[in-house]
Amino acid sequence: MAKTLLYRLFGVGKVPVQLSSELKSENVILLDEGIPGSVTYLDFRAPGRRSSWRRQWFTGAIALTQTRLVALQYANPIVNVPVTDERLRRMRFSVEGGSTLLVAFDPALFHNDWSGTIEYRFRTSQAQAFLEKLSRGRE
Repeated sequence: MAKTLLYRLFGVGKVPVQLSSELKSENVILLDEGIPGSVTYLDFRAPGRRSSWRRQWFTGAIALTQTRLVALQYANPIVNVPVTDERLRRMRFSVEGGSTLLVAFDPALFHNDWSGTIEYRFRTSQAQAFLEKLSRGRE
């Protein structure tokens, strides 16, 4: 899968050095950075924010280690969940079109005063591998 132009020119969507060293110490299973991604808010409500449908595109990264699943929007963590955390089992993972990993969940898993659905999509050639590893880890 081609890396985004922002990644190729400026390194946008690269895992920050400090986080990269943490991930390496946790034994990286899968990692892809500089990939196109999007976040979709469906019937979303949070203090000061409401949206029936809204999508934002970004360049990001996703990594799975022996310890946790981490996803970044630009350089900001958007998913950082230990593989032993019950919340990971309540998240929905699937592959769309063979090359897009979908991570969907109720934001109330992480914020008591949020509701609706958040869907993160990561276009990666490793989408199926991520799905298989995440599914195996949730059993």
